[in-house]
Amino acid sequence: MARVLLAYSRPARFVTIDRDLLAERHDVREYAQPGPLPRPFAAWRAVSRADVVVCWFASWHAPAPLLAARLLRRPSILIVGGFDTANLPEIGYGYQQGGVRRILARTSMRLAGRLLTNSEWSREELRRNAGLDAEVVYHGIPDPFGELPSGPRERMALTVGNVARLSLERKGMRAFVEAAAHLPDVEFVVAGRWADDAADELRDVAGPNVRLTGELADEELADLYAHAAVYVQASRHEGFGMAVAEAMLAGCVPVVTSAGALPEVVGGAGVVVASPDPALIAAGVREALALGDEARAQARGRVLEWFPLEVRRRGLLRLVDEALASRRDARDRRA
Repeated sequence: MARVLLAYSRPARFVTIDRDLLAERHDVREYAQPGPLPRPFAAWRAVSRADVVVCWFASWHAPAPLLAARLLRRPSILIVGGFDTANLPEIGYGYQQGGVRRILARTSMRLAGRLLTNSEWSREELRRNAGLDAEVVYHGIPDPFGELPSGPRERMALTVGNVARLSLERKGMRAFVEAAAHLPDVEFVVAGRWADDAADELRDVAGPNVRLTGELADEELADLYAHAAVYVQASRHEGFGMAVAEAMLAGCVPVVTSAGALPEVVGGAGVVVASPDPALIAAGVREALALGDEARAQARGRVLEWFPLEVRRRGLLRLVDEALASRRDARDRRA
């Protein structure tokens, strides 16, 4: 059993999934840095007690543990694919736009022993924007349902995510809410924590068929997934699209934009629209609502085939095993 240091800024769902998978075989310790203030001494101490470092995202928290790993000759794996590889100046999104954040991200990427990403699209974005390459291991999506939820579906279009200023454009939440005006007989639900005053702005443009739930417990969110007919992800950028895959497991027919990895995740098991235009989103929802149980089974089957938890488990543990082997080989050569 090796000592694995998992470094991150916040314990997002995909981080906790990876933590639990690593903990099946290894002793996982965590290094969290929620803000930009560096903690070099804490990072050095944590890395010195680890055999391998796994870091999520090339952000403010990454350079200290990755530099410590390099100096202490510990192997490291950096997982990228999202804001750290993005360059969307039209919405002010992505560290690869330039300045200090691009330097920070690229320095972190070059300090890492290996780079891992979550989709083929993210790999191409990394090559295009940073001139680097990474191995692809898809996210694994836990299946809390066990089977396709039974019963009739509500005429409901659902989108999930933190309701924040950046999400209004990046996640397409404003366009989603505006699309509701085109389908007054369909309930449009925005589920997620209210991070700032963005929820107030959505309410200002929302019609009577729009509902903002605020933060939900896992069981409440699973219940929404099980009853909604359609799931919408109207994003301008997605390195993967985990909420889409979770909704598809529940049998929601996905409606997504052609942005980022969303078409890669959905495949032929949903509706893809060209852009986050409210009229296009509404047309996509209308098309998805016309599909039946076969489409729901196809959506669930797509995730079970392409993104099972076992694929992520094997890939992640293999990379850690290879990193540990490289450390042993290096020690043998020095001896």
